[in-house]
Amino acid sequence: MNKHIKADLMLLMITVFWGASYMLTKLGLGNLEPFNLTAIRFIIAFILSAAVFHKQVLSADKKTIKYSLILGMLLVGMFISMTFGLQYTTASNAGFLISLSVVLIPIISFFFLKQKIEKKIILSLCLVLIGIALLTLDTQFRINVGDLLCILCALFCAVHVIVIGIYTKEVDSIALGILQLGFAGLFCIIISMITEGVKLPNTPISWFSVLMLSIFCTAIGYIVQSTAQQYTSAIHTGLILSLEPVFSAILSYIFLKETLAARGYVGALLMLLSVLIAELDLKSVFKRNDEKESLSS
Repeated sequence: MNKHIKADLMLLMITVFWGASYMLTKLGLGNLEPFNLTAIRFIIAFILSAAVFHKQVLSADKKTIKYSLILGMLLVGMFISMTFGLQYTTASNAGFLISLSVVLIPIISFFFLKQKIEKKIILSLCLVLIGIALLTLDTQFRINVGDLLCILCALFCAVHVIVIGIYTKEVDSIALGILQLGFAGLFCIIISMITEGVKLPNTPISWFSVLMLSIFCTAIGYIVQSTAQQYTSAIHTGLILSLEPVFSAILSYIFLKETLAARGYVGALLMLLSVLIAELDLKSVFKRNDEKESLSS
């Protein structure tokens, strides 16, 4: 198994975790304020991951720290817009809207990094866009405040994926992945102290959601992303991460009893198809078929 496939499988694993994060955040908001929840999530994730990889963290140079600071600010923008957005929209809706980042990544990469977009990626992006529309827009094509905040989160997410793809080529990916969590936690705890007041979870369900968010969705998720993106492109990463809302909808249905309209399931299938198209080497598939036909004749 080559490094590219391993990276894709690693990204798929954390996509499942992040698909669960919308449901877990929804549960956590029942007991904690948005900045407070996000701060605790990142601080616990930073402490746990720094304890495991303390050598990489302690040996981080100035460039790694600077890059981590920038990524930490992007993470704060991502998670605050998502957390506030979840107060006004459903967990499944948030998952699908935030997946708009898969469309934004190649657009930003094209205009600012001059990266060309493959034809099959363009086809995949078109299918994703149709899928997201089917999954999120109501019958009157209205979008509420929560939906708009989730779209803002998608923009932060797209920029974060692109920037981390650039930075991991220059510095240690594990140190980068961990330190960004520390900076994000620091920013959020300061904002929470000023605007909300800080408290710890006081119910079993709150502790469960915070610990799951901290360990799996944050500590493991962002270290794995930083490592995997060394071996794949930002556009490819975005397409795999676009499956987040599919897992979000499945988990929200199982645990929160949130259901989709019939068109939503069609949208989910289109999004799955888009990732398959992006992953498959269509030219080699058709070439094999042509070779088989020529041999049989």
